Amino acid sequence: MSSFDDNNKERLRSVSVDLNNDASLLIDIPDALCERDKVKFTVHTKTTLSSFQKPEFSVPRQHEDFIWLHDTLVETEDYAGLIIPPAPPKPDFESPREKMHKLGEGEATMTKEEYTKMKQELEAEYLAVFKKTVQVHEVFLQRLSSHPILSKDRNFQIFLEYDQDLSVRRKNAKEMFGGFFKNMVKSADEVLIAGVKEVDDFFEQEKTFLLDYFSKIKDATAKAEKMTRSHKNIADDYIRLSATLNSLSAEESTANKKTLDHISDLFEKLRKVEGRVASDEELKLTELLRYYMRDIQAAKDLLYRRARALADYENSNKALDKARLKGKDVSQAEEHQQRCLQKFDNLSESGKKELTNFKARRVVAFRKNLVEMAELEVKHAKNNMTLLQGCIELLSSN
Repeated sequence: MSSFDDNNKERLRSVSVDLNNDASLLIDIPDALCERDKVKFTVHTKTTLSSFQKPEFSVPRQHEDFIWLHDTLVETEDYAGLIIPPAPPKPDFESPREKMHKLGEGEATMTKEEYTKMKQELEAEYLAVFKKTVQVHEVFLQRLSSHPILSKDRNFQIFLEYDQDLSVRRKNAKEMFGGFFKNMVKSADEVLIAGVKEVDDFFEQEKTFLLDYFSKIKDATAKAEKMTRSHKNIADDYIRLSATLNSLSAEESTANKKTLDHISDLFEKLRKVEGRVASDEELKLTELLRYYMRDIQAAKDLLYRRARALADYENSNKALDKARLKGKDVSQAEEHQQRCLQKFDNLSESGKKELTNFKARRVVAFRKNLVEMAELEVKHAKNNMTLLQGCIELLSSN
């Protein structure tokens, strides 16, 4: 069981987005509790809006509640022209648990000191995963609260204010298959409407950009994950080196003992720095890239809905032409054509605003995180240099 509090919250921000929160509706997750595969979040809201019954309140929520809220927004027809913030990924603690299990199995082959340090490293990794889980759920809510339309959604207000269990159950096998089938139909539909000629250069350029950008972000994410793993592996190697040198020192009774102690202590300190480097890169870069992979997909979904509306409008034009030729059901065909045109125009108007805001938000987020990561990298490099210089001076004085 793990808990989360405000003390280390700012230090472990995993995703930074330009939210421009309106002070009239502020949301955060100040506390969370992990029980096996479930995480219970405490969602805290502070507001001056009259649509809420109280100015400040907190409610307990689980991951399934967040998914329910996201799905209701996606399924709301009035929001078809909006970029729905991506749903937070399901909490996954399998990797650190598996590593902890393997560590337990290999305890007999390690020294006590090496085992203790490896265990501390894995506990820190588990805590980092837990805090990232809390943060991505918080960002989802803050994206909604900062949106001029989604922040007024009735289901969103129920999610924030209803102080009882929402009783949102997991999807059963039939519903999961239905969702899978729906995605297959959507993929096939995307192929069909790909042949529809775009009538607005803005959306044509956005589509081309997002497809290329998604591919590059996906590639960058894989490379960032590889880089982070390398730093974690180096930290693990430092643990083994430090423990081995410490064991050798315990067997020495000569002048070499001090030298071995100094070098062992150096690797232990370098291990801590390397662990912080891995953690900062994970939080400031890798998590940001993962988040924008999901956000780009949400933007692509908006383009799909608009393209579907364009295809429907063109089909309604053909249906109207046929009705006029036959001289039958002309008024119904005209009404249907007008509804399709109105829907397409509405999606185009709101879509332009959403995609323009998406670009501005993305640029601010990447600039902020990359600057912060660069500052941390410089700080860690200086710490490494100081540790190495200090060790050299100690060895020289002996």
